[in-house]
Amino acid sequence: MADEIDELIEFLSDPKPQVRVAAVDIVRGLTGGEDGLRALTARADRALPALLRLLASAAGSGAGEAAADSLVNLSQDAALAARLVALGAVDAAMDVVAKRGGEEPALARSLVMLLVNLTHVASGVAALLQVGDEKVQGLYVAKLVRSFCRSSSDSEEQDTFEYVASILVNISKVEAGRRILMEPKRGLLKQIIRQFDSTNQLRKKGVAGTIRNCCFEADTQLQNLLSLAEYLWPALLLPVAGKKIYSEEDRLKMPLELSSALSHEREAVEDSEIRQQTLEAIYMIVLQDDGRRSFWSVNGPRILQVGYEDEEDPKVMEAYELIGSLLVGKGEGEQEQGEKPQ
Repeated sequence: MADEIDELIEFLSDPKPQVRVAAVDIVRGLTGGEDGLRALTARADRALPALLRLLASAAGSGAGEAAADSLVNLSQDAALAARLVALGAVDAAMDVVAKRGGEEPALARSLVMLLVNLTHVASGVAALLQVGDEKVQGLYVAKLVRSFCRSSSDSEEQDTFEYVASILVNISKVEAGRRILMEPKRGLLKQIIRQFDSTNQLRKKGVAGTIRNCCFEADTQLQNLLSLAEYLWPALLLPVAGKKIYSEEDRLKMPLELSSALSHEREAVEDSEIRQQTLEAIYMIVLQDDGRRSFWSVNGPRILQVGYEDEEDPKVMEAYELIGSLLVGKGEGEQEQGEKPQ
């Protein structure tokens, strides 16, 4: 078996295209099982470079997609992910997505999934952010966000770029990533927030996690966050607003984007993690004086009060209560000073 694996890896670099295609297809199958993964991991020093070279195989051959799928499976191992980053896998993946993503959506989808795994390791995040090169820093991220926002699961059989949502969560866990996403001139966070309306749960969850991570910068970047209030508050409040129809009295104290959504019954956001993440984001915003004033200006406390009545998850209820404890004794005065609903 060992000799066969060694020979198979050699075939990945065979001069004949048909041999390479057949070999990489077998490798893809092997990476779907533990024994195959173990055997290839033991030969990673030869297997990984060969698979990376195949990413740029001629369109239509299927070799690129098979190589990408193999790398997705192998890169679930953090050590192999780090080795791939060192071999230039982030640059290779982004290059192929840029050049062939439109004509080969399945290949692009696999490469985005590969980038998810690579950004689970610190070196992969740094490579995707292009840290250290000010001229291009953030360019890869901007390209991914653009593709993420242009594509839609509502209009495609398969959402090619849905896993960008997970990449955004990964890179927003570090300060450098949050800084790029929140830079006003780039406008990336605004584009991302607007994807929260998607019916795709992976997108919705990724957007919620990204917003939540960015709110860790609320103490220094609050004004940048509040400049997006028109999009930010609906994204954060609607998932935790419950299903009830709000009274006209309540809705008159809200901006249009909230009042119109809360004027009729809605489907609840079933994923408790999304609800918890949005509440954690709200908490970090209302820790700041201006954040509390903005929260009151959209009638946020009333929305959380109604939403809490429908909540059943203990952890999410605790997140509601944490915000409530922060607002006690602060709300009424700040409500009067806050901005009027638009």
